[in-house]
Amino acid sequence: MTLATPHRTALSVNLNKVALVRNTRHLGIPSVTRAATLCLQAGARGITVHPRPDERHIRHHDVFDLADLMQAWPDREYNIEGNPFHNLMAIAREVKARGLPLHQLTFVPDSEGQFTSDHGWSFPQDAERLRPLIAEAHALGVRVSLFMDAEPGQMAGAKAVGADRVELYTEPYAAAWHTPQRGVQLERFRAAGQAALEAGLGLNAGHDLNRENLTAFLHNVPGVQEVSIGHALMADALELGYAATVADYNRCIEQAYV
Repeated sequence: MTLATPHRTALSVNLNKVALVRNTRHLGIPSVTRAATLCLQAGARGITVHPRPDERHIRHHDVFDLADLMQAWPDREYNIEGNPFHNLMAIAREVKARGLPLHQLTFVPDSEGQFTSDHGWSFPQDAERLRPLIAEAHALGVRVSLFMDAEPGQMAGAKAVGADRVELYTEPYAAAWHTPQRGVQLERFRAAGQAALEAGLGLNAGHDLNRENLTAFLHNVPGVQEVSIGHALMADALELGYAATVADYNRCIEQAYV
């Protein structure tokens, strides 16, 4: 099963910030599962969570509540991201042991207390320690995407260790949006995306993509199958609501292919 149609990029909504707000009180609101339901109803093609070891946002039970919910959406995908050397693999084993859906694991090389993900894996440095974990994910029947910087020379290394996809870390592109470096960054990401495709990898992208910069990114970077968007989408949803926000992100995606 794949999130994307051959000619369109799939929107996966990251729900971390919904959980972050909920965790400031003990009332259970806003509901993470309700947010997921509304986003899926509005046309999101997948749900993403990043359950960090300190549970600062997504908590252990959220992962399984959402996996249970996703059973009612067999044409959508569930992506769990995190560091495979921390809690990610134990969570994946438990999800699959319960017979719940899990389509993709996105391996991210962040530290336990890291503020947010800010860099990708490096090859050949990380190759040997990643290889057995990718094999384990495959044995569970789960696709693996590696969070990567936009470095064309790194893509063959990601393929060599068994990754199915890479997720390009797009913060440098987003940071350059209102600067003269925008074009330089777009070309950098275009080249990295092309290198990933030539290596036989699927291509995802995420981090600080928003309604302003998403269309140009997808128009210029070929073959992006999935974008995972959380912070900006949830900020927009505070003003517009989940349904209108998801619809507008899907509009931005569609405009890239006009």
